[in-house]
Amino acid sequence: MVRIDVITTRGGDGGETSLGDGTRVRKDALRVEAYGTVDEANCAIGLVRLHSGQDAQADAMLERIQNDLFDLGADLCVPGSGADRLRVSEGQCLRLEVEMAEMNAAIAPLNSFILPGGSPGAAHAHLARTITRRAERLVVALAGQEEVNPDAVRYLNRLSDYLFVLGRRLNDNGRSDVKWVPGASR
Repeated sequence: MVRIDVITTRGGDGGETSLGDGTRVRKDALRVEAYGTVDEANCAIGLVRLHSGQDAQADAMLERIQNDLFDLGADLCVPGSGADRLRVSEGQCLRLEVEMAEMNAAIAPLNSFILPGGSPGAAHAHLARTITRRAERLVVALAGQEEVNPDAVRYLNRLSDYLFVLGRRLNDNGRSDVKWVPGASR
């Protein structure tokens, strides 16, 4: 169990922070950017939950995802490998795939790109999706420099797709999607 007694430590006042293994690094280090952006995506998913209406199933799925994102942050904040470390797993990635397929089965296929929007829940899901994509890009960049759990990249890739499908679900299973009209404002 995690115990946090003090929030303000002043340890970061010089522009450094501690990784999960105690290593001090600059706050703009790529690893810190990566897990910080995962945290940002988690916050955006909290907003999706506020706007998901009466969809208790979606809320439960999003709560699990928020917990997964804390696992992912813990994974990314400790460099290297080791069986004793909390790591995102293939099973978490597979669960996203299964839930996404179940949601998508109730939605008509797309015949156009859609604009981020429609309902407040869908708009927030698209915002969370784009933040997740940014987190994915940062984790891929980190993996080009340091060892990273490959399931971390896989999880973020699946999650961004998942949030797209969830946005459609929150748009009355796609019936309220706002379609892109190419060249409409020329």
